[in-house]
Amino acid sequence: MAYLTLSKINKIYPNGYHAVHNFDLEIEKGEFIVFVGPSGCGKSTTLRMIAGLEDISNGDFLINGQRANEWGPRERQIAMVFQSYALYPQMTVFDNIAFGLTLQGVDEEVIEEKVKKTAAILGLTDYLDRLPRALSGGQRQRVAIGRAIIRKVGVFLMDEPLSNLDAKQRVTMRSEIAQIHRQTGATTIYVTHDQTEAMTLADRIVVMKDGYVQQIGTPKELYYDPVNVFVAGFIGEPPMNFIRGTVKGGKIAFGKNQLDVARKLGGKAKQYEGKEIVFGFRPEAIELGEKSDAYVVKAAVELTEMLGDNTNVYITAEEDKAILKVDPHDTPETDSTITFSIPYGDVYLFEGDTENVIK
Repeated sequence: MAYLTLSKINKIYPNGYHAVHNFDLEIEKGEFIVFVGPSGCGKSTTLRMIAGLEDISNGDFLINGQRANEWGPRERQIAMVFQSYALYPQMTVFDNIAFGLTLQGVDEEVIEEKVKKTAAILGLTDYLDRLPRALSGGQRQRVAIGRAIIRKVGVFLMDEPLSNLDAKQRVTMRSEIAQIHRQTGATTIYVTHDQTEAMTLADRIVVMKDGYVQQIGTPKELYYDPVNVFVAGFIGEPPMNFIRGTVKGGKIAFGKNQLDVARKLGGKAKQYEGKEIVFGFRPEAIELGEKSDAYVVKAAVELTEMLGDNTNVYITAEEDKAILKVDPHDTPETDSTITFSIPYGDVYLFEGDTENVIK
């Protein structure tokens, strides 16, 4: 296991494109870190700089306290699992998993013992004699992971390893990756655009946008204490609802509903008078009907989605739209009018211009 330090890491390409800006992060030994964000946010570029596959334009990258900017990939003792499985099609599962050890000249008996042990962890024991083309996508990805974890390295890097799998396979592989991490205790950095993968796998999540780190924290911290509109909207499914409005007399409009945001702003109410703010609430935070200590809203039901354990209710209030998550037994009729309450404690307010949270 290794601990890593990324200090003011930047990536600037020869054409002047600045892909990563002042990336700062301390990664502890055995930690599972997930980089998450939309396509083009710089997460894979950062991973490739850690792997030694991309040069670091400026900043310091340390492995176990030693500067490693100029080290090659082999010197960094890092194993990587790619989005494409990158298996050798002419080799059996056994030979694919053993490939790295074979290159190192490891004794054949040792290789056989390690491959069988790794295959057992990954549920591949019965497939060792097969070629990759005879495997499912999930099985191929397990082979790629096996090829990485069989080596004694300090860090495992995974670049969108589940993106080529179908929904059911992704759920299965998520649990398997979590189990592998518990068994190996390896320091792991995982890149994805899927916030569900991030929330279920990570010890800590790094949320990125346009090459900048937006927030670093545990899944719970990012979900309950987002620092800005982007993080609040990216983490959570369905995403947080946002209502933009100008504060007038301490209130903003949600359709024809007047929401007394001065109560939430407290002593800051006067400084936001006449300014635009963003009123945020999560779909599952609401309660149907009128409740005390809550904002009460009336809206029209536009559409309902029955999902089994809950129903997503799409509502409109004049120009404003939102999604509510309700018990399926309480699913309202389409085109009906409903009343729901948003507890004061479950409301988030953000500045309209900076989109940063108002504490």
